[in-house]
Amino acid sequence: RIPQTGRLKESKITKRKMSFTSLEIPKEYGYVLFTCVIGPFISSFSMGVNVMKARKKYNVPLPNLYATPGFHKQADEFNRVQRGHQNFFETLMIFIPAALIGGIKHPIACAVHGILFSVGGYLYQLGYTDANSDVKTARHGKGGPLKFVGYFGAIGALASVGGTICGFW
Repeated sequence: RIPQTGRLKESKITKRKMSFTSLEIPKEYGYVLFTCVIGPFISSFSMGVNVMKARKKYNVPLPNLYATPGFHKQADEFNRVQRGHQNFFETLMIFIPAALIGGIKHPIACAVHGILFSVGGYLYQLGYTDANSDVKTARHGKGGPLKFVGYFGAIGALASVGGTICGFW
């Protein structure tokens, strides 16, 4: 019961019953944690080191996220390094939960997806950084598409778990 105070009237709180199904984590799930959480951390850290080196090389001090064309002499070169890193963050917030949930049913596949995503993300940045290549294709020239194989693989594993829970298959 909620005590009456001031103008509030007593109200009844109803309890809802919830049932939980037990969840068995496969022993291989540890690989998912290593490759889908620690792996992206290492890749992101490595890409951040590349950005800091580029800041020094192209004279783009913090807190500037990007270089300003016309103000910074080699703005495009720096921005390509920074964009490669930022793109990793843009996909990371979907990848990690998808892989962690999908890995409950498909741990080995999601562990492989984690490796592809992390290594592919780093290669994506390396390709994007190559100023001698066309900006439209540079990010895909050095192995960057591996990132998307891992990304969409994790989303597929997540869909498989969702379909199983809903009884679709």
